[in-house]
Amino acid sequence: MNYETHGVMPPAPTSPALTPAHHALFRQMPKAELHCHLLGSVRHATFAALARKSGAPMSTQEIDAFYIRGEKPVGVLKALRALDQYLLVSADDLYRITFEYLEDAAAHGVRYSEFFWNPTGTVRVSGIPYPEAQAAIVAGIRDAERDHGIIGRLVPSIDREADPAEAVAMVDWVTTHRVPEVVGIGMDYREVDHPPEWFATAYASARRAGLRTTAHAGEFGMPWPNVRTAVELLHCDRIDHGYTIVDNPELARQYAERGIVFTVVPTNSHYLRTLPPERWALDHPIRRMVQLGLAVHPNTDDPTMHNVTPTGAWQLMYTHLGCSIAQLRDFMLNGLRAAWIDGSTRDAWMREWSDEFDVLASAVGAAKVTG
Repeated sequence: MNYETHGVMPPAPTSPALTPAHHALFRQMPKAELHCHLLGSVRHATFAALARKSGAPMSTQEIDAFYIRGEKPVGVLKALRALDQYLLVSADDLYRITFEYLEDAAAHGVRYSEFFWNPTGTVRVSGIPYPEAQAAIVAGIRDAERDHGIIGRLVPSIDREADPAEAVAMVDWVTTHRVPEVVGIGMDYREVDHPPEWFATAYASARRAGLRTTAHAGEFGMPWPNVRTAVELLHCDRIDHGYTIVDNPELARQYAERGIVFTVVPTNSHYLRTLPPERWALDHPIRRMVQLGLAVHPNTDDPTMHNVTPTGAWQLMYTHLGCSIAQLRDFMLNGLRAAWIDGSTRDAWMREWSDEFDVLASAVGAAKVTG
């Protein structure tokens, strides 16, 4: 099941009716995916197969629970830790989940993906050396491009729940073994009690090495200064989540003027848990971010465990979060502005993707927009 076809999200109070042309637009529009975690994209069947292969002490019911998005969904981070601890036993496992993720994304119009992977867990817990793990993921990227036409890029991500020294070590692994498919670093896992300033040394090292940077900030209801720290101290090129910036409208105005892109997630678990179902669509901070003029770009985050597809994420922006077709076009272009690609590629894709979007939008009666 997924949100695209089964509507398991709490309904929006005034959700617009969808026609076949709407569904074609959401699915076929060209997409960049800039906020997706590799271990959060593992297919249910693959998770179960890896558990059987490794002899993981996990029941079928425990595994199934990771893939059910009920009123209080099981925390995705628990599933990610289980993968590191029990299921990933060889580099081949990483190849499999990389190829499958990109195959699934390509089926929903994703042309380009920059996805996160946490090397600290792979190396320290799974016991797979960094060079072997990276080589397997890169092989999956290259084979997926050959077979499905999707371009994948890898973003090794700091585990902020680990000691900050591990972040410095991770950046050293990345710079020592760097390949073209690695375009930058990120930072994720629980932001609570792990503020971004702890990781300034690692980020400075990454910037010196020419890596691009992003970070999860303002997630889990964490205060807006974390967003400011990620931008001003860590010098992040874009921000993942960033929702609590709405609590500081003046800072939001400044970042809107600077064109900083926020990779947002309509299915974010924190707000599904903390907002009542009847208010979810009305009170989600993504609505306010758009109203404040911030450059947002919707993503799946952990697609299989959020029970959503790239198609579904974009559809939710329209059906639940009140965004127009014209705004979706802007969000699509925001993704290209924030993507870590060369300027000529960006310019070409901006033209090509805009033309493709406009053809699809015309079928739903949307006026062609320029810009």
